[in-house]
Amino acid sequence: MNTLQRCAWARESDLEALYHDQQWGMPTADDKKLFEFIILEAAQAGLSWRTVLEKHAGYTHYYQDFDVQAVAKFDDAYVATMLLDPAIIRHQLKIKASVKNAQVFIKIQQEFGSFAKYLWAFVDNKPIQNEVDDYRNTPVESIISKALSKDLKKRGMSFVGPTIMYAYMQAVGMVNDHENSCHCQQQCLAAGLAFKLP
Repeated sequence: MNTLQRCAWARESDLEALYHDQQWGMPTADDKKLFEFIILEAAQAGLSWRTVLEKHAGYTHYYQDFDVQAVAKFDDAYVATMLLDPAIIRHQLKIKASVKNAQVFIKIQQEFGSFAKYLWAFVDNKPIQNEVDDYRNTPVESIISKALSKDLKKRGMSFVGPTIMYAYMQAVGMVNDHENSCHCQQQCLAAGLAFKLP
């Protein structure tokens, strides 16, 4: 791990630093990536993000490189196999929810043309740029994450509460919560200003 200035939460391990530097806060309109983080943020509920990062290879394998069409068709036998392997977080409700969430994700794609178009409308298609002096002061949810959570639940998703959705928004760059002193803050700010939906 190099000596670049990072957000406080990303200084504990190389794995967290790499994720922080390459993904967190960087706006994306890639539906595959947006689906991946629906899966991963739900898996993280009640656990540390580092636990999810350590099992990322297992998730990539079982979720077939986060192919939403494939995940939507997972049957009970496949889920049972997943539950036997410690390469992922073996939580039956979360895994079963991921299958249902994939089905809802596809319906949203069909309704809006892409999941990205649906999702980014919640922030008027532009990332929110926050001023963060200390990461410990960032919110755990927001008015927007509550609205997103409410709408996704109404559509049939689960493990998408307001706190999970705020973490999701941070992960996919809908909100830039990098600390002002962090070397990624300006990079994500610039990416946010240039962001346009395809």
